[in-house]
Amino acid sequence: MARFQLAGKVALVTGAARGIGLATARALSARGASVTLVDLEQAAVAAAAAGIDHARAAGIAADVTDRGAMQHAVAATVERFGGLDVVVANAGITARVATFRAASPETSARVLDVNLMGVWRTVDAALPEVVRRQGHVVVISSIYAFINGVGAVPYAMSKAAVEQLGRALRVELAQHGASASVAYFGFIDTEMVHRALDQDPLADQMLQTFPAPLRKRIPAQAAGEAIVSGIERRQPRIIRPRRWAAVSLLRGILGPLSDLQLERDERSQRLLQAIDARAGEDQPTTA
Repeated sequence: MARFQLAGKVALVTGAARGIGLATARALSARGASVTLVDLEQAAVAAAAAGIDHARAAGIAADVTDRGAMQHAVAATVERFGGLDVVVANAGITARVATFRAASPETSARVLDVNLMGVWRTVDAALPEVVRRQGHVVVISSIYAFINGVGAVPYAMSKAAVEQLGRALRVELAQHGASASVAYFGFIDTEMVHRALDQDPLADQMLQTFPAPLRKRIPAQAAGEAIVSGIERRQPRIIRPRRWAAVSLLRGILGPLSDLQLERDERSQRLLQAIDARAGEDQPTTA
C-alpha cells in the first residue's frame, strides 16, 4: 500500500495521558495530524493535550471498559476535527506478579477487560470512520503474545488475543483500502513498568531470568515514534526493541524450548513457589 501521509489526518489514542500513548500522540501531532487523547482522568488528559497543541489536540476522559464512553469519544473527535483516520488502542494495565492459582479472579478479570475488551471496544467504536476514510488501526500487543506468560497469565492472554485481533483486521480491512498494525513491545521505560517490575522484588527476579539483551529498556518516545512510523508505512507488525523480532520469527522453535527450560529449571521453580504463595495478598492493577 502507498505511504500513509499523516498531515491533515485525525487520530485518536487511548491511554494517552502519559507513557507510550502520550509519546504516540506527540509524534502524530509532529507529523501534522490532529489528535484526540483519551484517558481516565479529565485533568490529566486535558493537560497532556494542552502540552501538545491547543488547536489540534483534545483531551477526553473515557474508560475503555465503557462502550458508550468510547462511542462518545469517537463522536466528539469527528465533531471537532471533521472525521477520524487513525485509532491507536493503547490503553492497558497489568497486575502484581502471581501464578494463575494465586491470582485474584477479580484482578485477572479486570486486566482482561481493559487489555482485551477495551481494545475491542475502542476499535469497534472507531472502525466505521476509519473504514470510511481508508485509515489505519493500531492495536498494542506485547512480546507476551509469543513468550511464556508464567506469573502474568491474564496479561499474556490479553496480549495474545489482541495479536489475533490485529492480524485478522489487517486481512479484513484490505478490501476497504484500510489497514491495521499489531505493535509488540518488550520492556519500555514507563511508569507502569517501574511500578510492576522495579517495585516488586519477585517480579524483578523473574525479569533476571531473561537474557540480558532482552531486558534492555527503551524510552516511551522510541515506542511512540515506532508506532507512528509504522502507521506511515502501514506496516503489519511493529516490534520494539528490534532484537525481539528474531524471537517472534522463531517462536515455533524457541517457545517449546523455553517452556521446557522453565519447567525443569530449579531456580525458576523456586521463584514460582514464592510467587504461588501470594494467594490472598493484595494484587492491585497498575496502569
